[in-house]
Formats: sequence, structure tokens, C-alpha cells
Amino acid sequence: MAELLLFRQSSTGRDIELRGSTVALEVDLQRRVEAGLEAMLGVRFLASEYPTGPWHRGRIDTLGLDENGSPVVIEFKKGSDSGMLSQAVSYLSWLESAHHEFEALVRKVLGAEAAESIDWRRPRMICIAASFSHHDRVAVQRLPERIDLVRYRIFEGGLLSLLLVDSSPGASAAASSRRSRRRETAVDVAVTAPMAPSSVSAGLVPECLRDLYAEVDEALTAWGEVEVAPLRHYIAYRRLVNVASVIFRPKREAILVYLRLDPETVEPVEGFTRDMRGIGHLGTGDLEVRLTSAADLEKAAPLIRRAFEAV
Repeated sequence: MAELLLFRQSSTGRDIELRGSTVALEVDLQRRVEAGLEAMLGVRFLASEYPTGPWHRGRIDTLGLDENGSPVVIEFKKGSDSGMLSQAVSYLSWLESAHHEFEALVRKVLGAEAAESIDWRRPRMICIAASFSHHDRVAVQRLPERIDLVRYRIFEGGLLSLLLVDSSPGASAAASSRRSRRRETAVDVAVTAPMAPSSVSAGLVPECLRDLYAEVDEALTAWGEVEVAPLRHYIAYRRLVNVASVIFRPKREAILVYLRLDPETVEPVEGFTRDMRGIGHLGTGDLEVRLTSAADLEKAAPLIRRAFEAV
């Protein structure tokens, strides 16, 4: 299982390991994550302790909508719980039967535009716990639902760590997380992606950009566990949150990559990078990088590395 080790350098220069612990009360973890939900998980908050009605007989710890428009159910356990995955599947089943109810909630909390942009193809479950068993991780890979297993630890000084230990993109998602590192062609991604027929026929990956995109894809999936999620208008590269979004501009023979980086930390280069804060655009990420050649991609490599190292 993935393990996160933290060290603090002492006054003598010696590194001392910080020992992580778990929370005393589950609700303390829940409230803390909810307070920083968008920054930590890329999810906009909708509700806490949401009742699922007489049939499902439960209360969802946290409901949200992620940055790609996917409905999100989050469950917390202060320790480990072998029944967490069955609970997750039950709540995703409720979500499937409660489209109108969920849409009404989104409209009330986030507005009509967010409600109209919900992507029901990729509902998502995030399970946050102190630990997961080997059987949990095997089960996630066998289940057709989209589930993230996230391990938490509390450290002295008020530090909270969240570590993605396993993830399943779900049966409806076309692209895998590249665990096997098997390369897929851009044509395969475009044909099998869970998109509307109009998006496919419009050519999400245009012919003129397929060679360049193959190199971009290689650069964006070279950082360990990365899920590639083809959506209606862009391709998201994500871990717990979107790290990069790829959009194609065939008329300009350019690929736009939006990175999860603070533009103020990047020296602007006209025609290559752009600060997108306050500017509406498809995909997510505040820094736009414009790529038209392999040389541009090589120049962008340090920015891509920084974006992935930061999450």
C-alpha cells in the first residue's frame, strides 16, 4: 500500500520523521475536508449528511460536484471499515435513481449553469479512511463504479495529508489510469471515449494534431498514477484533482494545455503561456500553455513537472 513519510529538519540538520495519527472523531475529519473541499479534491460542496430516503436508508456524508461536472459522493471513516465499499455502491445506486433531486440541489446551491452542465456518465465516489485492506483495493478494480480510495493522516502542526492509494475509472470511462503503461493511439481514445456522438464526429483529436497529441499524452502520463478522462470538450488528466486539461485548436494547429499552476509563479512568455484567472475557458487550470510543436512541448516540460509534483 502507498505510504507517505514526512520529515522535519531539526536545528542540528538531522531529519526527524513526523508520526501520523488518526482523528478522534470522524466528524472532525469531515468538517475539515469540507471546508477545503475544492482545493483538496477539486469538488464544489453541495450538502452534508444528505438523507437517501426510505429505500437506501442512509445519510451521505458529503455531496458535491467535481470540476468536470461529475456528481460526487464522499464517505469518511476515522479508521478502516470493511463495509465502506458496499456503502459506496449503495449510495451510487441512490444517485443513479435521484437525478432530478440531485439536479435540484445543484441548481439551489451552485446555480442553473452548474445544474445544466452535470455529466451523468461519470458519477464518482471518494472513500476517505485511515487505511484500506488489500481486499478493498482488489474490489475497487473489479467494481464497475468510479471509486477513489484516499488515505488520510493527521500530523503535528495541523498538517493533514490525503493520499490516493487506488482508483477505478469505472466501466463507462474509456481511458484507464495507465497502470500497465500500455499506450493507446489517439484514434482509440477518440473512438472509445464516453462522449456524445456529435463530439466524436467533430473530432476531439483532430487528424492534424494526432502526432503532437501522442507526445503530449506521453508527457502527461509519465508521472505515475494518472487517470485520462476524455470529456465532451476536453481531455482531463487527473489524480485526486485535475492536473491538466487538453483542448485542441485545429485551425491554428495548436494544442492548449491548462495546468494546475499559479500563473504568478511562471515567467510569462507571449504566445506560449497565458494567465487564465478570471477568463472563462473549457477545462480547468489557471495557466494556459500553447503547443504547436515538439519544441514547445520540450519547453513546457518543467511546467508539467511542477504541476504534477504539486499534487
